[in-house]
Amino acid sequence: MAILELIGLSKAYTPGKLAVDHVSLTMEEGEILCLLGPSGCGKTTLLRMIAGLETADSGEVWFDGQNMAPTPPYSRDFGMMFQDFALFPHKNVAENIAFGLNMHHWPADKVAARVDEMLALVALPGFGDRDVSLLSGGEQQRVALARSLAPEPRLLLLDEPLGSLDRALRERLMLDVRQILKELGMTAVYVTHDQTEAFAVADRVALMNAGHIEQLDTPRQVYCCPATEFAARFLGFRNLLSAVILDEQSVRTELGDFKISGSISEPQGGPVTLLIRPDAAELRKKVSAGTPNLVHGTVRDCSFRGRYTYVWVETASTTLLFEFSDADLRRAQPVDLYIDPEGLNILPA
Repeated sequence: MAILELIGLSKAYTPGKLAVDHVSLTMEEGEILCLLGPSGCGKTTLLRMIAGLETADSGEVWFDGQNMAPTPPYSRDFGMMFQDFALFPHKNVAENIAFGLNMHHWPADKVAARVDEMLALVALPGFGDRDVSLLSGGEQQRVALARSLAPEPRLLLLDEPLGSLDRALRERLMLDVRQILKELGMTAVYVTHDQTEAFAVADRVALMNAGHIEQLDTPRQVYCCPATEFAARFLGFRNLLSAVILDEQSVRTELGDFKISGSISEPQGGPVTLLIRPDAAELRKKVSAGTPNLVHGTVRDCSFRGRYTYVWVETASTTLLFEFSDADLRRAQPVDLYIDPEGLNILPA
């Protein structure tokens, strides 16, 4: 049974422009759901409606079989963690973590035990007496997480919790956050604009665009099978071609015919978009005219990126971007590429 259910949630800050557009979804207990999308897509507004910090224009939030509409934010027993951590500068680490416990009138001995438990959980044992202003960004993030978890919330809401940290620190801490939440069996909604962060933390990802959910699935499925052109572009895919369906396994584009792996459900003759993944290309020296899945072009530029090299290939009608792990190519070099059918996706036109 779902622990959290959103039913047709909508919110508009200006007339005629919905920040959140009839969003519905469910979450299971212990699940981590990431709301992923660009700035202004509605993910933070949706999170704030779950928390009760924003009132929905329409729709309902249900948690554990209860409609949350009559319940004020402070009575929902939801924890919340913000991007700037919002630690109290005049309190030390232990006092920050104990804040929510004291608000709930926990006995002093239980508060002390819980603070020690939380410090151990976030790998900061012995930090209780530290001044928060003397902590590193990563340590402050751990204290903020410990403070959010200390009162044993029924649901944890995280709004860009790693957004103010540098990339290297975020890479380390995103895995720590997931491990801590899973260790506690915590149900959590996590907002981020960073797909790497979302994929590392989430059990499922809700990719949002213009107030609605474009795709809701596991990280692997979202990446391997983007449902729309927006999803593909947001994930960084650039090789998108207009196509027409020839049969259940073939499409025709301005670059030629392509066979895909699997089958196409849309009717013959219908328009679709063909996604060519950047790692799907293989260099070929001898090709036969009329063979499907071939791309003829000229190398426009190369950019070494360590484990692979970005190669821009200019064709008669467009420029495609590919990744090669061991190709020795140079600018203006003509190339013939075979596109692996496994590296092709069909998207709605």
